[in-house]
Amino acid sequence: MSRIGKKPVAIPSGVTAQIEEGTLNVKGPKGTLSMGLSDLVECKIEGDAISVTPANDTKRARSFWGMQRTLVSNLVEGVTAGYTKVLDITGVGYRAQAQGQKIKLQLGFSHDVDVDVPEGLDVKTPDQTTIEISGIDKQMVGQFAAELREWRKPEPYKGKGVKYRGEYIFRKEGKKK
Repeated sequence: MSRIGKKPVAIPSGVTAQIEEGTLNVKGPKGTLSMGLSDLVECKIEGDAISVTPANDTKRARSFWGMQRTLVSNLVEGVTAGYTKVLDITGVGYRAQAQGQKIKLQLGFSHDVDVDVPEGLDVKTPDQTTIEISGIDKQMVGQFAAELREWRKPEPYKGKGVKYRGEYIFRKEGKKK
């Protein structure tokens, strides 16, 4: 039994959800999101909650159960509150600057890195060493943050690079004489 899957997803006021032709559509104050539902689970809207149950008693259906419920929960949370990831840049001369639908990164390369911001995401740079990525789709926000971090991962000796806020970088000691 899935402990997460058993809990129904509450639909807050101001959010509407409907299921049509194997697709769950959720509309809220921040926007609209939709997700295709697996044939292995059944989704039902009962009052002000969405419940997810396995379609049959196979191991595969039970393994999809909790994940499908979490994806439904992410849709509801995305259209109500949205998601935000914050990246911190550490290093001398390393900086970022948001310019409309592009972000310009200076990460110690011989050239600046210009990255296009995907549609539906909002990127802000409150200062030169902080990047705030926000949007309603949790997967899209996390993927874009990972792509920015990939340009210069934090290294273990000085900690220079792009890291998530709150991420711990395991530090190593340098050479000894």
